[in-house]
Amino acid sequence: MMISTLLVILMTIPGLALFYGGLVRSKNMLSVLMQVFMVFALVIVLWCIYGYSIAFTEKTAFFGGFDRLFLNGIWDPAKGTFAAAATFSKGVVIPEFVFVAFQGTFAAITCALIVGAFAERAKFAAVLAFVVLWFTFAYLPAAHMVWFWTGPDLITNAATSASEALKAGWIWQKGALDFAGGTVVHINAAVAGLVGAIMIGKRVGYGRESMAPHSLTMTMIGASLLWVGWFGFNAGSSLEAGDVAALAFVNTLLATAAATLSWVFGEWISKGKPSMLGGASGAVAGLVAITPAAGFVGPMGGLVIGLLAGVVCLWGVNGLKRLIGADDSLDVFGVHGVGGILGALLTGVFAAPQLGGQGIFDYVTNKMSADPYSIGHQVWVQAQAVGTTIVWSALVSLVAYKLVDIVIGLRVPEEEEREGLDITSHGEQAYHG
Repeated sequence: MMISTLLVILMTIPGLALFYGGLVRSKNMLSVLMQVFMVFALVIVLWCIYGYSIAFTEKTAFFGGFDRLFLNGIWDPAKGTFAAAATFSKGVVIPEFVFVAFQGTFAAITCALIVGAFAERAKFAAVLAFVVLWFTFAYLPAAHMVWFWTGPDLITNAATSASEALKAGWIWQKGALDFAGGTVVHINAAVAGLVGAIMIGKRVGYGRESMAPHSLTMTMIGASLLWVGWFGFNAGSSLEAGDVAALAFVNTLLATAAATLSWVFGEWISKGKPSMLGGASGAVAGLVAITPAAGFVGPMGGLVIGLLAGVVCLWGVNGLKRLIGADDSLDVFGVHGVGGILGALLTGVFAAPQLGGQGIFDYVTNKMSADPYSIGHQVWVQAQAVGTTIVWSALVSLVAYKLVDIVIGLRVPEEEEREGLDITSHGEQAYHG
């Protein structure tokens, strides 16, 4: 689990930072690196002060309590013992501090993903202020609703199964499947990014001037680091080095490769040339789409999800982007939003045992549920989780951007934007000619 945590850190810094940095113009390279780097650091600090407690302690179905404020109570000096966190197997636990760190990296990368949507034009102070608000009121409730439960150890019969379920997060209670963050991470961040792109407005010269990526070399390195780090993200979400971690690992490998192929061949057919940008984007689309499904679907289900994600997200960054008309600079919604929604819904399909999936685990009998798996019902449950995430993230984002705009202002002045944020916001340059 510590290795998995390190891999998720690698996904963000340097992975996501380089992926995004290569996609902007050279005059804004450092501003994007700085935003990702600082958002990561800021969220880790907030996570350890209050975030972990609100996301992963028992209180209501929507919001946790304050039992773990400042990570209090994990170390007991009177007894000289550390607390443990439950996994998905009875009698198997991990040190709670490891779980804190692992989940903290998820919160950090989710907030960092958002900055790609309004890259090259947002005030640095506004980005940080927005992240504090959005992390507190959008990410934490989503993580609690989707992932919080009291663990399997107290479930011994139907009565305890029912009583423990009532303590879990609202979306968990519904039975939604989200292995590693299709809703919590990708859809959540993508909606926040899209709202930001619309509210901040288009970049100066958008549609008239060239805004081509300045370094696809950097973007390829970043995408590769994302792919490598994602094994920690997905396989680590099983919380144990066992069969389900192995399944998540192979799905992450296969679905991503399939999406890379389908995006590049789709682009080759539609535009006449296969591009490196398409390859990198396809890989990220596959990684996003397999995230909610990784430990629930069989490898052939993962293959289909990946193949579909490549072509559907290719449409997301071309057709859908034109329909919406927003300047989502680095296609956060087209890849993470569209891929996350697709993956979350298809999880309900391919988790079916009849399609090679894992089905639903019954902690009363401690084996796969004997009840027949209904694809229609599960897809409906998945759709409710997707809908809840979209609506809540959009509402919180709208209010948070508005507040920040009133107090700080969201956007840099036009002359600063034209000169580039590296010099005007940070006083430095990525490159010296």
